[in-house]
Amino acid sequence: MAEEAILGYLLDNEEITDSGQFSDEHNLNHDEVVNVIKRLHAFRYIDCQNIKRVSSVLTDEGKKYAAEGSPEVQYFLAVPAEGSISKDELQKKLSPSDWKSKTSVFRIGSIYAVTNKWVEGGKQVSRKVQHVEDKVKNLLLQIQEGMEPDEESLNYLKTTRRLVEEKVWKGYSVKKGPNYAPKRMSFATDLSRENLQNWKELEFKEYNFNAKGQPVDAGHVHPLLKVRKQFKDIFRQMGFEEMPTNNFVESSFWNFDALFQPQQHPARDSHDTFFLKAPSTTRELPEDYVERVKQVHESGGYGSRGYNYDWKREEANKNLLRTHTTAVSSRMLYALAKKPFTPKKYFSIDRVFRNEAVDRTHLAEFHQIEGLVCDHGLTLGDLIGVLQDFFSRLGISNLRFKPAYNPYTEPSMEIFSYHEGLGKWVEIGNSGMFRPEMLLPMGLPEDVRVIAWGLSLERPTMILYEIDNIRDLFGHKVDLGLIKRNPICRIGIE
Repeated sequence: MAEEAILGYLLDNEEITDSGQFSDEHNLNHDEVVNVIKRLHAFRYIDCQNIKRVSSVLTDEGKKYAAEGSPEVQYFLAVPAEGSISKDELQKKLSPSDWKSKTSVFRIGSIYAVTNKWVEGGKQVSRKVQHVEDKVKNLLLQIQEGMEPDEESLNYLKTTRRLVEEKVWKGYSVKKGPNYAPKRMSFATDLSRENLQNWKELEFKEYNFNAKGQPVDAGHVHPLLKVRKQFKDIFRQMGFEEMPTNNFVESSFWNFDALFQPQQHPARDSHDTFFLKAPSTTRELPEDYVERVKQVHESGGYGSRGYNYDWKREEANKNLLRTHTTAVSSRMLYALAKKPFTPKKYFSIDRVFRNEAVDRTHLAEFHQIEGLVCDHGLTLGDLIGVLQDFFSRLGISNLRFKPAYNPYTEPSMEIFSYHEGLGKWVEIGNSGMFRPEMLLPMGLPEDVRVIAWGLSLERPTMILYEIDNIRDLFGHKVDLGLIKRNPICRIGIE
């Protein structure tokens, strides 16, 4: 109806001067008229110009005062003509429930009535004049009736009292366009069989060959997965085999005891580890191996004095969310010891869980990268050589090593690299040689040594993608736009 009304009106008239007025005269919705004007303008049936009108309207507070009178006049009228009244009585009279509110009649009225010198304040309030004029209400009524007061009064109501605000109305003036016709022609848009058969009778819509097609919906790889893929490629280039890491839930035995970590170690406390309520304990463990682990914990063996405490099976049975992927390494080495020994290179990259407070650099779950080499007669020199080879493939060649302590490795080393951007040495990983007390109870040959190292996946990813808050990389607050925009990962390629 709106389209027919506009094109029909322009057939006998030069111009629609105001789309709002036109809508009112033809009983049409102005929003619908605006949409039709835009559509007809796109097909050049009409030409249009923007119209903008700014008017002043009352706020909700202004409407209230236009009906009831300004707060200062209400305050003045509440004060008796003779004598005085206490402020408490005035408050109960004017604003019994909301007198503390910034917009209460009592608070606003007392301010302006005193400012206008209509009343004398104090504990008792009395009139200083007998009659007042409610100029604010009169101005508000003028605006409500469509009249504009003088500029000074209008600014006072807008900025000082905030009883009036500007309302912007937008519309169009309309004239005939170069393609004007009393009725808009319907264009064929589909190349159907019927349209092709009757093509002489139809007008086809022009095809814009420069228009871009709809973007194809597709998944995007997370930065962590991109960096993980690069790490996996490096491990495979070095001849490593990936360990299965699909068991997030692990028993305390494989996570701690098998790694020669004592049961009273702080890491086994609930403040550092997530223990499961159901199922709270594991159902089966290799009993012969458990007995050997118990023995080495309590009284030592294989050249060790042990920890000299009563090892408890119920502690080993507790289920938890694994705190490191080294739990997977202990399972793999035990499985390797049950067969005729073959040297192996293993790696894993997967999630681990720690009961830590969340901040810019820590989450309760993160990814650990772990590599290990198991062979006859390995030494600390082999570990350093493998680390230098591994990190050189990441583009990191300037390394330093610092002695450290781990329950299941001896010797142990922290790995440092010089960070050009920060201008200092930063820790990038941990490493060591697994203790005989861990390896020999598994049944591995006495001359077999295992060298291992580990680092996080999040830290190198944050450095590569210049992310300074880990919560922007991993978790429910991640911006999906970041995942769509981030480039491919090229570790170690300059």
